[in-house]
Amino acid sequence: MNTMKLFAGSTGRAFAERIAKYIGVELGQSETLTFSDGNTFVRVGETVRDRDVYLVQSIGLQPNDEFVEILFWIDAFKRASAKSVTVIMPYFSYAKGDKKDEPRVSIRARVCAESIELAGADRVVAMDLHSHQIQGFFKVPVDHLFALPVLCEAMLQMDLEDTVVVSPDTGFTKQARKYADYLGTSLAIGNKRRKDHNEQAEILEIIGEVAGKTAIIVDDFSISGGTLIETAKFLLQKGAKRVVACLSHMVMDEKAVKKLDDSPIELIIGTDSVENPHLVHSRKIRLVSVAPLFGETINRIDRSESVSPLFEKVPGCVIPHSFDLSV
Repeated sequence: MNTMKLFAGSTGRAFAERIAKYIGVELGQSETLTFSDGNTFVRVGETVRDRDVYLVQSIGLQPNDEFVEILFWIDAFKRASAKSVTVIMPYFSYAKGDKKDEPRVSIRARVCAESIELAGADRVVAMDLHSHQIQGFFKVPVDHLFALPVLCEAMLQMDLEDTVVVSPDTGFTKQARKYADYLGTSLAIGNKRRKDHNEQAEILEIIGEVAGKTAIIVDDFSISGGTLIETAKFLLQKGAKRVVACLSHMVMDEKAVKKLDDSPIELIIGTDSVENPHLVHSRKIRLVSVAPLFGETINRIDRSESVSPLFEKVPGCVIPHSFDLSV
């Protein structure tokens, strides 16, 4: 008997339905209510006794509500005698709070990780965490996936010529190098300075040759769009002929989307890891689905197989050959 059960939180349903289609299962029955005083109530609509439960919910545009809802879902499944609970968290917003880099601040990612673990989660699956060490904040297994193969395949379909991959800062250089290797192109690195928490950064220089090339800016997420736009302007000043961008997570608000539409960036390719209604009418933003990536991960976990072949381009891997690059 297949013991797998797939459920969705209130903001994870559309993504969970794509996963369910890939796996070939029905989405479990569940209900989320928000009372007038702001309280959240969750209810599992079917038996999960001795079942392996997979809960799909990003911590994205409503991070506080979505995080608390995840805790309530884990507790509900555990109290209903689920055999195991795996949290499928495509985007973990609080991953940005991964260190104590100034006095008297919280390491928010660690607090969230411990809370998810204490609520009863047996495993966590996430994509493009802001830093790799966040996996160490959990004592339960964490499968850390990457959007890189899916985004790179989308870029290859565009058949761009004379390209250079650009990391907007030194912190993303290692991952940006993997993009460059996958695409078979060179790498340039931005040197930026951020003075405070106002989400605005100043680009100081670009290290690498970009003149006459199509620049592909790669990053894990963008909130205000400021870094992307300033990097694009700087690249054009340095002689780049075109600028496009790739983002793992699309968490921009309506104002940021308009800024990007009015920017010199020709195209922004992102994933559907976050349900974001502000992207619908954008002229420049295109989404590719990572639901098959998560679906294949769930299949492999359920069969007790290795997930690591999904991290890179591997001959015969499902990523380059079978993904439907659309939402």
